[in-house]
Amino acid sequence: MQILDRHLSTQVETFRQLQMQLRDRWKNVESFDRSDGDILVIPSLSVDQREIQKIEGVLHYEERLLFSLIRLQNPRTRLIYITSQPLHPSVIDYYLQLLPGIPFSHARDRLLLLSTYDSSFKPLTQKILERPRLIERIKQALRRDQSFMICYNTSPWERELSIKLEIPLYAADPDLTIWGTKSGSRQIFAESGVPHPDGCHGRLDSVEDLATATAELWERQPHLKRMVVKLNEGISGEANALFDLKPLQEFAPGKISHGDRVAAIKDSLPSLRFQAASENWTNYASRVPELGAIVEAFVEGEEKRSPSVQGRILPDGTVEILSTHDQILGGPDGQIYLGCRFPADEAYRVQLQDLGLKIGWTLAKKGALERFGIDFMAVQQADGNWDLQAIEINLRKGGTTHPFMTLKLLTNGRYDLSTGLFYSQQGRAKYYVATDNLHKKRYRGLLPNDLMDIIASHRLHFDTGTETGTVFHLMGCLSEFGKLGLTSIGDSPQQAEDIYQKVIKVLDGETKSHHNAAATTTAQQFVPFGWRLEGG
Repeated sequence: MQILDRHLSTQVETFRQLQMQLRDRWKNVESFDRSDGDILVIPSLSVDQREIQKIEGVLHYEERLLFSLIRLQNPRTRLIYITSQPLHPSVIDYYLQLLPGIPFSHARDRLLLLSTYDSSFKPLTQKILERPRLIERIKQALRRDQSFMICYNTSPWERELSIKLEIPLYAADPDLTIWGTKSGSRQIFAESGVPHPDGCHGRLDSVEDLATATAELWERQPHLKRMVVKLNEGISGEANALFDLKPLQEFAPGKISHGDRVAAIKDSLPSLRFQAASENWTNYASRVPELGAIVEAFVEGEEKRSPSVQGRILPDGTVEILSTHDQILGGPDGQIYLGCRFPADEAYRVQLQDLGLKIGWTLAKKGALERFGIDFMAVQQADGNWDLQAIEINLRKGGTTHPFMTLKLLTNGRYDLSTGLFYSQQGRAKYYVATDNLHKKRYRGLLPNDLMDIIASHRLHFDTGTETGTVFHLMGCLSEFGKLGLTSIGDSPQQAEDIYQKVIKVLDGETKSHHNAAATTTAQQFVPFGWRLEGG
């Protein structure tokens, strides 16, 4: 045991020394963003695999970081992108042809695509570590004094790979990922002085603890109608469940003892309303001891939205706000992430930035690095103002990362903190609609080449001259699952929405003859978008 502890301690120290190279190499934001070098992209979803499998077509989510290929517009950047299964050549060609002013062949020569040829449900990074010859090939391809690694999220696997390759990982140390869990998020909010819903203190590790914490919350807040139960390491709201208190009114605070209330709640937990279609109480209860759980007050309100703010922590410790979004949620009770619109409503986007900075500085003091995102609930008050409550932190890249980075890299523009707007180099304010969940049965069977034909025939592509149009992703998910991702960029919220709706209309028309009788959408379809145009 002592030998294992010493080995882990040595690993952690080696990893931190590698990360210090980032601080020594880049002294400010500008030099970091524009630096030359080799970028190793590991789009591994290194999270609990039973939870991640609730997302249909999740093996193809390794494609979400393909926006990184746009970095090849720097003629001295080289990039290595690794996936579980080989990517379709037309998908790669699609991204490289987006690069303004760079010959296709020049960009292609600076891109190395590698694959593990392994479609099993294991994190990609684990698959790489199981293939020493692949690791050696990566090492030989990298200029190690000019290289760094980026990933979707960090785990001990990413740390081990960083050490084996002897290059720094630009992401949070896996020892800090606790601050991206549901319980860790609540602690950070409290330390930062940021409003958040009342709930349990710390992680709950048993159904008994969950029942007790639920009773205690109800006793503190007797007016509550509903609560939210969340697995501590759930993804995209798929591990959330609603607990309705209305059927338990005879056990309400003041009517029976605390012990009887706990017992009644425990008996009622199997009736939780799960957000994932495949979830059930037997499985969920078994996950509580494995992943932990929290319970918190459900945020009620007639006019309610789900905005978010994204930031990053630079190697020198600087905290930078990158963007704000209004998230689009679906599922039985609006708990599952489907997409977003940029930017968030002007009524609260600057306030979001301020709260994001507070949380970012708390994370930076704990040693966090690179991307973080914070989800909020916004409820409009009687006076028209919005009450913001922080819900959770994503200490990783998220569903809003790739749309914003696609916009930023394609336009070489800038985010203006004073307004919360993004301006292209041509001085235009830019807006977009984005989703990972354009999901219809009728789209099944469309190959990547078919999609390219449709894009070209109907001129759906992103036009670098007007800086408007649609950028597609998750194209490998289309044929088997009928699922596609896209970012529709316009010069106004309405134009972005119109461009997005045109894509749906065209795809529906092109697939009408294939599945005329089965043109129903799945529960996850990204239809209830409902842009609110007031206030930007």
